[in-house]
Amino acid sequence: MSLLIAFLALILVVVVAFVLYRTVKSVTGLIINAVVGVILLWLINLLGLMHLVGRPDIPINLITVLICAVGGVFGVLVTVVLHLLGISLTL
Repeated sequence: MSLLIAFLALILVVVVAFVLYRTVKSVTGLIINAVVGVILLWLINLLGLMHLVGRPDIPINLITVLICAVGGVFGVLVTVVLHLLGISLTL
């Protein structure tokens, strides 16, 4: 009977290790995407790219940072398009 318990424990350990590996792998990708999005938003303002199209800098506030952090590069594109259309992302 103890051999069966040891085998079930081994299967449980393998399943838990696999789930943890997948979770850490996906979280790492999300963190990298968030950092790239926020840095890209900051670089757009630093380089004054919005002034090239006649608009003021994108305000860096809680809403724009959250959009860029959650969406990454796509979030930055959404923020830029909304800013170009004149839609304010402030509270």
